[in-house]
Amino acid sequence: MDHEVDVPTGTVVVDAAVADRRSGRPADGVLLRVRAGAEELTGALRRVAEHVLSDPEAAARATIVELAERSGTSPATITRFCRAMGFEGYADLRLGIAAETGRARSAGWTVDIGREIQPGDPLERVLGQIMAADTRAMHDTAALLDLAEVERAAVAIAGASRVNIFGASGSALVGAEMQFSLHRIGVAAWAWSDVHEGLASAALLGPGDVALGVSHTGQTRETIEMLAEGGSRGAATIALTGFPRSPLAELADIVLLTASQATTFRPDALSARHPQLVVLDLLYIAVAQRTHDRAHAAFRRTAQAVDGHKAAKRTTA
Repeated sequence: MDHEVDVPTGTVVVDAAVADRRSGRPADGVLLRVRAGAEELTGALRRVAEHVLSDPEAAARATIVELAERSGTSPATITRFCRAMGFEGYADLRLGIAAETGRARSAGWTVDIGREIQPGDPLERVLGQIMAADTRAMHDTAALLDLAEVERAAVAIAGASRVNIFGASGSALVGAEMQFSLHRIGVAAWAWSDVHEGLASAALLGPGDVALGVSHTGQTRETIEMLAEGGSRGAATIALTGFPRSPLAELADIVLLTASQATTFRPDALSARHPQLVVLDLLYIAVAQRTHDRAHAAFRRTAQAVDGHKAAKRTTA
């Protein structure tokens, strides 16, 4: 077993730069990496990840022996977990968590994230829980997102003859929102949730077209099949997912990553919806920027077309 240096139990105060130097990696996104990596872990390693995520501040204060006892594992398992997360040892992981939770407090993100919402909780408490979770998910998504990939996706869509967007269930709703936005600025876009219709449409794609697949887990078979069909026909493929090593991500030319913060009644797939919409909104704006004249003219015409269906404003005597 490797020798670990345990810091005595107590509050750990550490500057982010210290954690950067110790681990050789940015302190930002430590918990995000644990959250994303937990899906691929099993057994004891999964229990460690779940325990760290349930109370990061307590994990930052605990010694390696204490964390092992609390998670029902062993110090050797904690060491393996640290290396699986990209750290040399427990001291590095602990410093990274301490730095991140400290920044979260200073930014006002931590409003009891992770506390179970009880049936009797007042709506004020529930609202605070949702706002805290969504705020943290937005910050995590911003840390994950590769803007160069967004740029590549925007260029591909701006120059595409046809854009197909694929998704199932909740992801289909997110995809439909993107299709609506693109359609309003003159981009020929279709959203497909039925696998038969989606595969038929994907088969008609070719070079110069774009296929965009939306799946939080990146494991939805129908979405993978539709994106693969579009890619096999020469279309540029884009994946919007929360897992960079998922089958959907590995299939795509361009990967846009999102994060989520699950709460009671809102598991990961549902809590990922708002971050997904933010990333797609950013992508939509980037496309509009690159097709400014066409987009502006199309948006003006589409707005005028529906203007007559708005309720007339009341005038006061």
